[in-house]
Amino acid sequence: MSKTALLLVDIQNDYFPGGDWELHQMNEAAVNAASLLAAARQASQMVVHIRHENASVEAPFFRPGSRGAEIHSAVAPSESEPVLTKARPNSFLDTGLLELLQGAGVEALTICGAMSQMCIDATTRAARDFGFEVTVAEDACAARSMVFGGVELSGPQVHAAFMAPLAMGYASVVTTAEILNT
Repeated sequence: MSKTALLLVDIQNDYFPGGDWELHQMNEAAVNAASLLAAARQASQMVVHIRHENASVEAPFFRPGSRGAEIHSAVAPSESEPVLTKARPNSFLDTGLLELLQGAGVEALTICGAMSQMCIDATTRAARDFGFEVTVAEDACAARSMVFGGVELSGPQVHAAFMAPLAMGYASVVTTAEILNT
């Protein structure tokens, strides 16, 4: 069996109700992520928390030093779990994540967090390109509604539009229950 790590990506306060960049069903995603976190800890799996911080205090969300940029309490890291800060959607870019995982002999990743259409997509694709076996816990991820070319897409539509291609060639895209029951 391969050595698996759990990546919790950008489960930060600004994405929750009352935050500066609220996502659809972020509370529900965090509950599922917390279940994955508890199971990973119980199984003594490596857990890595990724947090995004924008460079400018004028950014619309995840401003440096703000409460919104902090990791949500539902998935608070333990003292032994690494927390890596990134400035781009790809969690591997300029963070040392690849070296950390390789150094621990990790071969497979379970990924959850936010946003489905940005950091989950970019991190999942990069992880697969680096040769990891990847599982995305789709119900432990959240998306934001978007408008493009005059077309309005709801959060669930955006989420589905990104999970479908990830499932085609980059990851096993399953529910939290499917992961926990294996």
